[in-house]
Amino acid sequence: MTKEKPFTMQDAITLVRESFPEGSRLPEMFEKCISDTLDRTIRIKPDGSVFVITGDIPAMWLRDSSCQLRPFILFAGSDPKIMEILVKLVDKQMECILYDPYANAFNDDGHSCWRVDLTDMKPYLWERKYEIDSLCFPVQLSYLLWKNTGCTRQFNQRWLDAVRQIINVFRTEQDHEKLSPYTFEREDCFFTDTLSRGGKGALVKGNTGLIWSGFRPSDDACVYGYLIPSNMLACVVLRNIAQIAKEVYQDEELAAEAAGFAEEVDRAIREYAYLPGLPEKIYAYEVDGFGQYNVMDDANLPSLLSMPYIGYCPKTDPAYLSTRKWILSDNNPFYYSGKVLKGIGSPHTPSRYVWDIALCMQGLTSVDQAEKEEILTMLEKGDAGTGMMHEGVDVDDPEQYTRPWFSWANSVFCEFLLDCCGVRVEL
Repeated sequence: MTKEKPFTMQDAITLVRESFPEGSRLPEMFEKCISDTLDRTIRIKPDGSVFVITGDIPAMWLRDSSCQLRPFILFAGSDPKIMEILVKLVDKQMECILYDPYANAFNDDGHSCWRVDLTDMKPYLWERKYEIDSLCFPVQLSYLLWKNTGCTRQFNQRWLDAVRQIINVFRTEQDHEKLSPYTFEREDCFFTDTLSRGGKGALVKGNTGLIWSGFRPSDDACVYGYLIPSNMLACVVLRNIAQIAKEVYQDEELAAEAAGFAEEVDRAIREYAYLPGLPEKIYAYEVDGFGQYNVMDDANLPSLLSMPYIGYCPKTDPAYLSTRKWILSDNNPFYYSGKVLKGIGSPHTPSRYVWDIALCMQGLTSVDQAEKEEILTMLEKGDAGTGMMHEGVDVDDPEQYTRPWFSWANSVFCEFLLDCCGVRVEL
């Protein structure tokens, strides 16, 4: 973060209030969103462990919980209670990964699975959709906590065991067809909620260096199994692991293994992910390794839009800028423009619904002040008077939206406003 002195949540509320003009609703919205995440989504269990629900769904997604708590890293250095919550959350996430590294969401009572799918279900699973990012975000949260506060208490033996499990899964899923034990089928559902070919998913070329993912961070099935934004995040996180292994655990062997794996994935991205036949380098959203490309971007993180946010490249990277221009246009079938909003939506929600997460991410990755101000105006006008962020919002009528309580969106909104004030979590 850019602040040298300890920075509290109240400091953040005051800073945002002082940084926006009188009459703006943004400071009020910020205070409501940041407080709601802290007050209503964090559950301290009788054993002292931490469980973070996503909002209107009483389950913990590994991805969502990491993103919900990411802005609170800014306050951890001045608030021991917040620091303890972050450390305990990382520990719970690593416990979940060791319980089942192919699961994306967990319950805290051992008997409330959302559905009994045709896969290796277990009592504490809410859902078992394998998504690369579910294994990445907890590692990145632990890394960012260390880099921004100096805290190393999250790096215990469970963390190390979970990271080795993550690497093992990623290695397995580099040759999904031959090596993977994972299958997933759901009966009586939309096609986006299940995998084809008896639960194996669409065929991909093996041994490309890319890592296979069954599902996107939207929890929708991948069209082609090599999901490029998630491979980018895996590349970043493997480098995080290498640095932690070397500097915290003094494990040179693990550091070398993770660093080499990161370079392998990065090379594969450069070999397979660019759209062919274009004068500029533009990334596909998904590929199969055989030459098929899915040209789009989705609002959920990681996305192509979020490449600088996750730490894969600078905001000024030429390939990123070309890709950004492409996906923030009608070239992206999930880019919508209407009377009130314009931005990226998702096949997970109705057509012409823009996601608040994507608007905030567009602002967080922009170098154009006018663009940021336009996005702030859209966010202020698009909350339907609730003071909260939502999932998807109708571009013509913000009164029509999905998910009235979506904590991940609230937290990314808070990150964007703090970023506009010059305060950010440093990668």
